[in-house]
Order: sequence, then structure tokens, then C-alpha cells
Amino acid sequence: MRWVTPVVDYRSHAMTQSPTPDPAHVPAPSLGVSPATPATPVSPGVSPAVSVVIPVLDEERHLAEAVARILGQRYPGSLEVMLALGPSSDRTDEVAARLAAADARVRFVPNPTGRTPAGLNAAIAAASHEIIVRVDGHALIPEDYVAIAVETLVRTGADNVGGVMAAEGVSVFECAVARAMISRLGVGAASFHTGGQEGPASTVYLGAFRRSALERVGGYDVTFLRAQDWEMNHRIRETGGLVWFNPAMRVTYRPRPSVGALARQYFGYGRWRREVMRRHPETVSPRYLAPPIAVAGVLSGILAGLVGVAGPIWLRLGWAAPLGYGALILLGSAVAGRGLRVGPWLRLPLVFATMHGAWGVGFLTSPRGLRSGG
Repeated sequence: MRWVTPVVDYRSHAMTQSPTPDPAHVPAPSLGVSPATPATPVSPGVSPAVSVVIPVLDEERHLAEAVARILGQRYPGSLEVMLALGPSSDRTDEVAARLAAADARVRFVPNPTGRTPAGLNAAIAAASHEIIVRVDGHALIPEDYVAIAVETLVRTGADNVGGVMAAEGVSVFECAVARAMISRLGVGAASFHTGGQEGPASTVYLGAFRRSALERVGGYDVTFLRAQDWEMNHRIRETGGLVWFNPAMRVTYRPRPSVGALARQYFGYGRWRREVMRRHPETVSPRYLAPPIAVAGVLSGILAGLVGVAGPIWLRLGWAAPLGYGALILLGSAVAGRGLRVGPWLRLPLVFATMHGAWGVGFLTSPRGLRSGG
């Protein structure tokens, strides 16, 4: 069976057919480059054409600004923007249609499942160029982002390069989340959150890829509804490729606006990170095990303390676990919140506890059939 996806150009109302992966097929089929548009080699002194791919779902608020940032890049090579449109419940499709009508460099393909990896595969398959830059619909890239990405690919020989997920909040709660997301207490020592020296990395935020690397590993695994970047970068490294972190590639990221949204985000992170570990046991890391250990310790301590009220007195020592964790969070918030306004600073303990607790519970409750059931 051959899958085809209509690529719609709303300036000319013309439709062409580009092969896309089957959303139900694992692993993703070879993405390939159409023989009619041979890839431009990535070499020193050349500014190769770049395809920017964006999976889009319910991004009415941020999509226009995200695309404007891409089209405004200070980059001498050609750029195209390929949107993979999921079944949004807001006016995202209308925004995308206006963007495509206003600029011929913007095109889009449908992503009926709405799932990020399937959308990425569809957009990459329909894209024309050798360099593939992934951007999210709510990510704002600086004007030199593509230029730095291409320069880094050429200079390092890497298969994927990426930079810092620079969280910036607008509301009081978002500002608290943004501070937590650049703190070691919140996210550990991940360089794409906290920054650091340029060099090889296990994973990076978003990414600028050589198309040949994506072809080599077969694209994104569509069964990973989350953690698809971690899993993809692991396969790139497993097949001899280099993933490179460059802190000069900073992308503005808008954090979740509420406790509920943050909890759902980190619950998903925990669930899918455990699935990555199931598939690739060699990726087990103390950083990813810390939240579930904390959750298990706090819950066990509370249970022991409650039993100790009417039972053996020594079980009351269990209260030391939740009290110790609470003290750690308060102390960590005081340190991490230095320089913050009072409102975000006061919300930091709640943000840290939500991130740790949701990740930990998601990890501990992650079902073995998560991917097959996704």
C-alpha cells in the first residue's frame, strides 16, 4: 500500500502528492528525498536550503508569531515552513490558511491523528530540503537560530544539533514554572534546560537534523506519543551519529499556565520516560529515577506515620520523609527563586512539588502496553 498526503499551497490552490509514513506503522518508513528535488549537500561555504517542520495542534494563540519568527530569519539560504495540522479544536487551521495565503514559503499537510511524531514524519516526508529544523507551534526562535544551526552542523559534523529550552513566563504562575524549568531542583542537570558548555549530548531541545540521519533511523517512532525526541536521539547515537548541544541556540518556550496543565505535562513525561527505559534499558539515569523515588518515599513515609499513630511508635519516624521533602522544597525554592518577584517566588514550592509528583506518579503507573495502546 502507498500512502499519499496532499500538500496544499493556498496561494495557488494547487495540490501535489508527497509520500508520508503510515501513522500505524512501526518503525516509521524511510522518509526519503524526492528524486525530483535532490538534496543539497551540507558543506562549508554553502548555505543549504532549510525545511522547518512544525507539528501543530490547538496553537491558535502562538502559531502566527512562531511562523513569523521563522520567516524573519537572517539566513542567506532558502527557507520553507511545513506545518503538520492536527485536528485542532480552536481556529488553528484558519490561522495556518492565512499564513499560507500570505507567503508561498508556508505549506501544510494534514496530520489526522494529531500525534506529534506522526505529524513530524508527515511534514518531513513532504519537505524539500536536506536540512530539517524542528520547531514547535508555541516555540519562538531568535532571528539567527537557523544560521547558527547550519553552521554548527557543518562545523561539528553532527547529525542533530540543538540548544536551550529558554522558558519565559508571562503570568505569575508561568514565571514560577519558567524559573523551576531552569533549576537543577526542577529538571536535574539537563543542559538543554540549564545551559552549559557546547559539546556532545544525549539529547537536545527540538533539533536541526541532517535528513540523511532521519532516513538512517527511519524517522520518529509514532508509538511514542511523548519522549519521541529522547528516543529519536538515542537511535541516532546508537547508529553512530553525533548529537550536539550548542547553548547559542536559544528558543523561547512558553510554560504551562496552570497547575493542572503542568501536572498533565509532567505526568506524561514520567510515563513516557519509563517507556524509553523499557525499550532502551541502557538509558536509565539517576536523574530520571529521582522523582519516582521521592514519590514512593513520601507516600511510604505518610503511610508508616499514620499506622504509627495507633501502632508501633517507631513507625511515626515515617513522617520524616514528607517533612524532609517539604523542607528540601522550601529551601530549594528560596535558592532558586532569588531575584524573582514575590508572586512567582511564593508559587515555586507548589510548582516543584507538582513537577516532581506528577513525573513520579506517571513513571510509577506507566503501563507496559503504553506504546501498543497509544
